[in-house]
Amino acid sequence: MADVFQLPFHSLRFSSTLLTSFASSLKTLQPGLAPTMSSDKRVYPLAYSSAGGIDPFSFRPRKQLVSFKVRATIAATDQPKWWEKNAPNMIDIHSTQEFLSALSEAGDRLVIVEFYGTWCASCRALFPKLCRTAEDHPDIVVLKVNFDENKPMCKSMNVKVLPYFHFYRGADGQLESFSCSLAKFQKIKDAIQTHNTARCSIGPPKGIGDLILEPSCVPKDRPIEST
Repeated sequence: MADVFQLPFHSLRFSSTLLTSFASSLKTLQPGLAPTMSSDKRVYPLAYSSAGGIDPFSFRPRKQLVSFKVRATIAATDQPKWWEKNAPNMIDIHSTQEFLSALSEAGDRLVIVEFYGTWCASCRALFPKLCRTAEDHPDIVVLKVNFDENKPMCKSMNVKVLPYFHFYRGADGQLESFSCSLAKFQKIKDAIQTHNTARCSIGPPKGIGDLILEPSCVPKDRPIEST
């Protein structure tokens, strides 16, 4: 069998005689196929044998598309999830202790607590608008409570639908609570306008009263409904 070796593509020079001979060889290898004219003229490196012939099976397009798809997939996995795109004054809460500490550290600032689920379509639809509202009011604090991570605390606070909101402020404690969807987002704006007025509280932050620190067990059930 003749040895086959590769020649660098940039070093090849073709004469009209060689190209004519190559075209004749293709017709011999594929009888009965009419010659076709294609506007897509691509040139690939040829493999020559020591016997002087051309290996017709050496035409292999470079697999650039596969590597592109792999890079695109890796880049997509680096993007933050929708509930992770927080405004600067938004804080993720992972435990009851973190929740109580955040309320205490907020002092006399208005605190909005959003109870949400990563699987909740209404929560996802409302979230971008909540972020913009937080950015428009840098003086308030928005605490985000993931229901699945804090089920005992959410149940003790009577959270039965998602998304759900609590409003707190200093010594006044909890001001109001309600469920809200994107279509009813004006409720949140009205509550901010009502409670985010200039005031000075007398006494320490009231917090949420008798909330008990629960162990880190997480029941598997979900809220009955979402708004």
